[in-house]
Amino acid sequence: MRTPAPTRRRSVPAPLAPALPTRSAVGERAQAAADLVLAGAMAVVLLPVVLACVALVRLTSRGPAIYSQTRVGKNGRVFTLYKIRSMYHDCERLSGPKWSTPGDTRITPLGRVYRKLHLDELPQLWNVLRGDMSLIGPRPERPEIVAKLREAVPGYDRRHQVKPGITGFAQVHLPPDTCLRSVKNKVAYDLFYIRHASVPLALFVLFATGLKLLGLKKLYQRKPRVPTE
Repeated sequence: MRTPAPTRRRSVPAPLAPALPTRSAVGERAQAAADLVLAGAMAVVLLPVVLACVALVRLTSRGPAIYSQTRVGKNGRVFTLYKIRSMYHDCERLSGPKWSTPGDTRITPLGRVYRKLHLDELPQLWNVLRGDMSLIGPRPERPEIVAKLREAVPGYDRRHQVKPGITGFAQVHLPPDTCLRSVKNKVAYDLFYIRHASVPLALFVLFATGLKLLGLKKLYQRKPRVPTE
């Protein structure tokens, strides 16, 4: 996948929509502090894993091991997100940005392992340390796709009221987006998390993320009582 040049920080204009209730300024500062401490500790512990993954990518396929994409973050601000490459280099040259689907031929054999274990997401700890992302929140989408989704999914831009996350309430319950219906389901879960954000809910998401990585999703997965805004 092609590595774009560093992106100037800008915002993607969004249509006005009634805001959802979110944490107070004190709560946001507390979450930011917790993100820095946890992400910093995880970055130190997982650095050998990241280096090993990078080395394997360089040995098994052509192109850079770390690549970047522009994503839409809090308040529509565009930032640069980092990942370990799991697809063949420059695979979107002809197709342009599009979602990955089951059996996607653009994914390398090693990349399938990385995606299953979510190892390709580890460089996003740097995004958390930079303040672009949080450990928990809605997954950030690409500007080209956001422009289409905000026209098709009512309330889509409300998920940009908070920082995007490496993991999230929607991510531990639902599979990756593949169609418009899957996006609508994700948005319902994202808005549920934003409205009910709390320390217990955040701890649940972190715990559920660990179980999901271990293939034990059935131990926690359940529909929220009201998975809507």
